[in-house]
Parts: sequence; C-alpha cells; structure tokens
Amino acid sequence: MIARAQDGTLLAARLLLAAALLPTGIARALNVSGFALTLAGSGMPFPNGVATAAVVVQVFGPLALIVGVLPRLTGLALAAFATVTAFVLHPFWHYVGPAAVAERTLQLADLGLAGGFLIYALAGPGAWSWQGWRAGIPASAPQGKPAAAKASGKSAAPRAGGKRAARSPARAAA
Repeated sequence: MIARAQDGTLLAARLLLAAALLPTGIARALNVSGFALTLAGSGMPFPNGVATAAVVVQVFGPLALIVGVLPRLTGLALAAFATVTAFVLHPFWHYVGPAAVAERTLQLADLGLAGGFLIYALAGPGAWSWQGWRAGIPASAPQGKPAAAKASGKSAAPRAGGKRAARSPARAAA
C-alpha cells in the first residue's frame, strides 16, 4: 500500500513539474520567431538557435517527464534549462523597486523548479511510468517480496530466460 502511495505521489509530482513548463513551451512552439525576437531584444546571441533549443526542451522535456522516459537525463536537462532560464531571463539585480522584487520572485521560482527536476533525476519516475513498465515492476507488488526471495536462496528473476531477466541493472535504471 505504501508503494502505491509513493508511485502515485511520484506521478503527481511529474505531472505538476511538467505543467510548469509545457504550456509555455507549446505557446513558444506556436510562435518561435516571436520568442527569438524577444531574446534578440534582450541581447541574447544567436536568438533563433537559442529559441529553437528552448522550445525543444520545453516541449519534449515535460513530455518525457510525464511518461517517465530517461529520468536522469530528463531531470538533469530540465534542471539545467530552469537554472539558465532563471539567470538569463530574470536578472533582478538590473531592476529597482517592485520590478526587482518581481524578477527575484520569478528567478527563485525557476530555481525551485530546477530543484524539483534534480529530485526527479535522483528519485526516478516510480512504477507508474514507462521505465517502471519496461523494467517489469508490478505496481501492486509489495516492497518486501524480493528481499524474502533472496533470503531463502531463490532467485527473484523468472526462469524462462526472457528479455527482462537478461537486462543489466544499469540499463534497467536508465
């Protein structure tokens, strides 16, 4: 029961983190040239390339996050994106008064998102994801079962020799 709650919480966290970037990514994808003009106006070098890369990360990153594909890569890439966005688009030290407070708040929100993405990269997506399905993790299996099989000397891997039994632990974790 605790495993289900944990998997449900990880799914909810993935959906909430994706919701922070996906709507903006879709809006920017529909107007990449306008976003590039905004970046050019702020003095960004190579605004077209940066705008295209940002749109790709903001659209495909949250989709990979929702599905649970490549959690380490996705989490680290989105954390880097959120950190760069925080400092490039919200330099609060250039402003004074209420504008500085607003920019600092936006920068801290982006840095908070980066922290959430790093936690996702470390914790993984859980059983209710592509990675959990691919690794053959049953969503309702109790957590203590594999340890009991090891203690009795029996292997927890299936004897049929299927593809899932032959997969290395490092590949299953990625």
